[in-house]
Amino acid sequence: MTFGFIFLILAGAQLLSRPISYQEHLEVPFLDALFMSASAVCVTGLTVLDTGNHLSLFGQIVILVLAQTGGLGFMTMATLFALLFRKRISFRERLVLQESINHASTEGVVRMIRKVLLYALVIELTGAILLSGYFMLEMPTGQALYFGVFHSISFFNNAGFDLFTQIPDRAGSLLHYVEDPFVNIVSMLLIFFGGIGFLVISELVTYPKNRKLSLHSKVVLSVTGILTVVGAIVIFALEFSNPNTLQPLSAGGKVFGASFQSITARSAGLVTIDPVELREVTQFFIVLLMFIGAGPGSTGGGIRVTTFAILVGAIIAMIRGRNDVVLFRYRISKNQIHQAIMFTMIAFVIICLGTMLLSITESGSFLAILFEATSAYCTVGMSSGLSSNLTDAGKVIMIVLMFVGRLGPVTLAFALNTRSKKELFRYPEGKITIG
Repeated sequence: MTFGFIFLILAGAQLLSRPISYQEHLEVPFLDALFMSASAVCVTGLTVLDTGNHLSLFGQIVILVLAQTGGLGFMTMATLFALLFRKRISFRERLVLQESINHASTEGVVRMIRKVLLYALVIELTGAILLSGYFMLEMPTGQALYFGVFHSISFFNNAGFDLFTQIPDRAGSLLHYVEDPFVNIVSMLLIFFGGIGFLVISELVTYPKNRKLSLHSKVVLSVTGILTVVGAIVIFALEFSNPNTLQPLSAGGKVFGASFQSITARSAGLVTIDPVELREVTQFFIVLLMFIGAGPGSTGGGIRVTTFAILVGAIIAMIRGRNDVVLFRYRISKNQIHQAIMFTMIAFVIICLGTMLLSITESGSFLAILFEATSAYCTVGMSSGLSSNLTDAGKVIMIVLMFVGRLGPVTLAFALNTRSKKELFRYPEGKITIG
């Protein structure tokens, strides 16, 4: 998995560094091509170049293919080609597939991969048809079809890339559609399905027949719903009187504006309101949403909503004086609680380290740098305006943050750890004072 993602990023950088990938007379340094490739493979969406105006049609297709491969996962796409060529999937490959999609066991993992590919195709095709039909009202048919396909794939994979700057006098991302119900709803649904994970999608598809959801799906759906609603309410309250964001909008526009920023902050990176214009308290709240992220096995990042749910459950259990963390009448194992704490602490340390390094190499407010570092590591793609003005050292730091965040620090650690020593003894238990 590790070297697969590295290969994809380097291959994408080679393609994006060629003159054919850009508009005429535009010379692009290899580091910028590497940044764009890493952002696409890691489905982040942070850019140092304007995707719509700087990249040629070939370059845009390269970005789209990288985002699709990175969103579904390197191993998922490799399995697709293996199935097409009727290649046998070995047990070792099944173990890697199990890890890559967070499947419970190796049993049925190839069947699950087929479902992943089918669900992705159906959802992206539906989104492309809906968006293309709507875009035909404001642009030529050929361009509308291309825009529909490009943005459906980008939105579902939570990649955050867009082409709207190609339209004269049009801002990037979805700023033009802040009060448009159709574009808001379709985009939010694509982001939602991309962010809950394919295992949850599979169970939702079979729910009308089975009438049963696993604990995992219940936690992902409930926490995602709560965070989306609470996030929208908080953003609405904080930005209601801000003349640069929600205040000039209609009542419906305010609701859509707050709701879209809430759902996109945890995975997608698309915006209908410029993050630079948000109040600092709102920006910090969005940093918290980005840190939590999307569901496991999805196209999103962050520490994952399941990790957040376990941490909250552990806090509630301790306050109530209970030994067990219980979610939906199921006890969570001590091992999973320890994993949740580990994932959270590793993410916290990496973001802090990235923020400190960027504070040395870049000029900007501390909050803007923290916002950008969190967005990179959690593969969100929302920008405080820092990415377009990064130094070379800053670009390298951001590439590393995006790569580690997409792959996962634990997976990377396992890849670098060539030996696993079994402990032959245990130390005596000690006690320390906490709190």
